[in-house]
Amino acid sequence: MQNKYFAQLAGLSILWGATFLFTRVATPALGPSLTAAGRIGLGAATLALLMAFTRQHWPWQHWRALTVLAALGIAGPHFLFAWSSLYLPAGYSAVLSVTSVMFGTFASAWLREDTLTRAKVFGCVAGFSGVALMVQLGPMRLTPELLVATLVAITGSALSGTTAPLLKRATKTMDPLAITAVLHLIGFVLLLPGALWTLPDAHFTPGAIASVAAMGILTSGLAYWQYMRIVQQVSPVAALSSTFMVTLSGIIWGHLLLDEKFSGATYAGGLLVLAATVLVTGFNPWRRRQVANPHPIPADVHAEHTPPPSKP
Repeated sequence: MQNKYFAQLAGLSILWGATFLFTRVATPALGPSLTAAGRIGLGAATLALLMAFTRQHWPWQHWRALTVLAALGIAGPHFLFAWSSLYLPAGYSAVLSVTSVMFGTFASAWLREDTLTRAKVFGCVAGFSGVALMVQLGPMRLTPELLVATLVAITGSALSGTTAPLLKRATKTMDPLAITAVLHLIGFVLLLPGALWTLPDAHFTPGAIASVAAMGILTSGLAYWQYMRIVQQVSPVAALSSTFMVTLSGIIWGHLLLDEKFSGATYAGGLLVLAATVLVTGFNPWRRRQVANPHPIPADVHAEHTPPPSKP
């Protein structure tokens, strides 16, 4: 994996880590349906403006495949994560979201979009363990709500992870901007009925509106477009491994804005997360890229300057 893509994933992870804070503010006030639909709708509007500015072609000829991807990779996970956040503590939600890397790793291997190596499996385990250390999970009383919310969050992670190799395939025939715009537009249409149904119960507080706007324009619009550009260049698992760093950045955001304290477990977990990302992505800053010789020597030149074999 080239260093520049690793750096871009790290930058996106810093931005995506803030969605933990935005979701905490928006979902209790607006509800999960309106929060997810508003976020995706603003993302679709942002991307539509970019499509018009760049004069990109909307790939509606692939609407069937893109509808499946929009339902499984955009609308489904966003709604399920928003709903589960009403019942799950933030730490548990963070850990469960990391499982998307595991689902993506095995789905990519099954669909032959990536290879399943021992390093990647170890990386998934290390990443999950590191996140668990960072959020310092404690025992919770098992309730029906908690159990259902956990299953819902895992389902969202499974949907997000298993669509990673399908997104990779889509980038082989369509432009990343066009894919991202269509996915968000279709995802918004799919969530719109639920959002309208719950609209009378929503409380449009300034914090909730600002949080949805930030998620829609930045994390679901511009950042996801950049993510799809990375997906086009690297393996699905390497791109999906940014989930590890997203959780790490979410912990840092909580420390900076919510005054959450760091501990020894936080630092140890952070090192595990970074190690997991390196294992899964194959990132190596000291690896030199092999450059082909721009001036190859013709075979006849070799023959001309090669001394004849000595006679016995």
